[in-house]
Amino acid sequence: MTTLTQQLHDEHADLLPHIERLRTVADTVGRTTPEALGTALAGLQRFLAHHLIPHAEAEDRVLYPAIDRVMGAAEATATMSREHVEVGRLARELDTLREAVDRDGLNDERQAALRRVLYGLYTLVKVHFAKEEEIYLPLLEERLPAPEAEQLLAELAHAGHHR
Repeated sequence: MTTLTQQLHDEHADLLPHIERLRTVADTVGRTTPEALGTALAGLQRFLAHHLIPHAEAEDRVLYPAIDRVMGAAEATATMSREHVEVGRLARELDTLREAVDRDGLNDERQAALRRVLYGLYTLVKVHFAKEEEIYLPLLEERLPAPEAEQLLAELAHAGHHR
């Protein structure tokens, strides 16, 4: 495994416990106190805003153009970028739901909406990571020359992808 693909695998491994938290919080909606739910949702919002979405933005700016180049197809990663758009949309919906819960309380409709958004984010990101790990990273491993991989790592670090 090259330094590039190892670093990307490691970053996903660091993010996965937080992704799992999306599911576990969804499991508790309606079965925990409003205070505990509010705290959990606030933590998830911080994770999304400060870690997952910047990760996605860096991939769109730096990683996906490199993958498109090695695949010889300008839009090879377009579906991956579209998933990033959906993650952002769901994150904004989660913000709106949390505000509604804080303002108006947690009724049955908001419980169902929270579960839908949290499970949706969880599933979308898990599948997204799997596609990167199983399809795109092996292509980079195989086709990207070492000097280009090192340059790509530097660009990703500059883009704020790696902390």
